[in-house]
Amino acid sequence: MKNIEGDRAIWAVVAILALFSIVPVFSASSNLAYINGGDGNTFSYVLKHLVHLSLGFALIYFFHRVPYHYFKGISMIMIPFVILLLVITLTQGTTIGGANASRWIFVPYVNLSFQTSSLASVVLLMYVARYLAKYKDKEISFKQSVFFLWIPVFFVTGLILPANLSTAALIFMMVIILAFIGQYPMKFIGYVIGISVAFLLIFGLTAKAFPDLFPNRVDTWISRIENFSEASGEEQYQVEKAKIAIATGGIFGQGAGKSVQRHFLPQSSSDFIYAIIVEEFGLIGGISVLLAYLFLFFRFTIVVVKSSSFYAKLLAIAVGLPIIFQALINMSVAVELIPVTGQTLPLISSGGSSIWMTCVALGVMLSVSKKSNRSEKTNDETEANESEENPLDVLSETV
Repeated sequence: MKNIEGDRAIWAVVAILALFSIVPVFSASSNLAYINGGDGNTFSYVLKHLVHLSLGFALIYFFHRVPYHYFKGISMIMIPFVILLLVITLTQGTTIGGANASRWIFVPYVNLSFQTSSLASVVLLMYVARYLAKYKDKEISFKQSVFFLWIPVFFVTGLILPANLSTAALIFMMVIILAFIGQYPMKFIGYVIGISVAFLLIFGLTAKAFPDLFPNRVDTWISRIENFSEASGEEQYQVEKAKIAIATGGIFGQGAGKSVQRHFLPQSSSDFIYAIIVEEFGLIGGISVLLAYLFLFFRFTIVVVKSSSFYAKLLAIAVGLPIIFQALINMSVAVELIPVTGQTLPLISSGGSSIWMTCVALGVMLSVSKKSNRSEKTNDETEANESEENPLDVLSETV
């Protein structure tokens, strides 16, 4: 245990959520187990989920051992690589699990599919945190920030947008929030939002005029906004089944493994797993899961407040806030507060890339909290000294 550092409360809640996820994944995977002539045995799906969680915790451990200031250089180096992966995904990506767009890239030889937008989100937000911290208290021109800050943001979100509007919008919203907290000039933020709205309108009109370029994307967006689902009715079907699951859950639920709607929800183990949780564990279970994420948010806030450097504060916000937003979005979709987005429930929904990137973000958060805890005991280290010790920081400061 001596090698496990950082905020112990975060470690505890993450472990509890991961262990709890085994039960709803085991239950909710039954419909998948019957597809293509299966016998309904969900053991293989639970085993796969356990492997994903195990690799995820290995990532948490690895990244929490990395000094947080190393992520300045790492994010800068990774940005071109991420953009290349997104280009490949957009042009050659595959459709998995009934998704209506190509969002995954297939890795040969290891028989692995990976959702590149998950990696892009973490890397981009760390890059933005680095940029904002570097130019804090410095006079900055909009032209200069466009090249070094907003072009990477527009590239990443623009490449994700055609296949996954909700993820692109979530990433862009996180960037704007981070820019506001990072004291980026408000008038420049207004310029960026205006440019983004104009680009979205142009993209929508282009997709409408040339439907073969992005088949059904704009119609899907409009239908989701108006009807909270696609016009085909498949998503509306899932929303209705999710509402039935929540309604039948009552106060105490039907009991673990006794969900009925899991047999009818195609995305019951991922996008709509919260509905299965409420059906089986009732209102008490649903509120408990919500409180767990809110407690994580509270601990993230503590890490931000305790952080001694501006970069550490921004980095903690960059990796922590999207996890909470994604959880709230997933639960809001299940209760039909917002349209279907395809966002998973962090650490609970099945899926490798979403779990792994959440764990990478948690590892970075714990790295920041580890430094914060040490700073309470010894306050003799400064950000400048850290930069001198880290060759990746030296590289990042030259850009």
